[in-house]
Amino acid sequence: MVLDSFVAFLQFFGTAIVLVGIFLYLYAIVTPYDDYEMIFNENNIGASLGFGGAIIGVSIPLYSALVSSVSFLDFVVWGVVAITIQLIFALLITRCNGKYSFTKQISDGNISAGLLMAFLSISIGLINAGSMSY
Repeated sequence: MVLDSFVAFLQFFGTAIVLVGIFLYLYAIVTPYDDYEMIFNENNIGASLGFGGAIIGVSIPLYSALVSSVSFLDFVVWGVVAITIQLIFALLITRCNGKYSFTKQISDGNISAGLLMAFLSISIGLINAGSMSY
């Protein structure tokens, strides 16, 4: 019985980690700037804050999917929904141009824009998670 529970834990935990990894890969594609280059080579704190918020933002609905799912397949489906919603948000918010363009501000290292991006991602994650708790 304990072994079955541990195997189930590994299955759900491992899948959640894979989903986060997929999200990290796709998020870098969805944003028009190179997140990894800005974070690791340019020491861009704004990009790091925005990216960190995106990770928290996707983890919240993944948690909701984990605790609300009735089966492994149910979790996978809702996990995919969670990352899709977060990616759509990132796509839309980074494509807004003009005076308050996140793309320009984050590329320029604007910490406050990165922090706002993080908070928006977390907020969408919370709304995403709440919408899953049917």
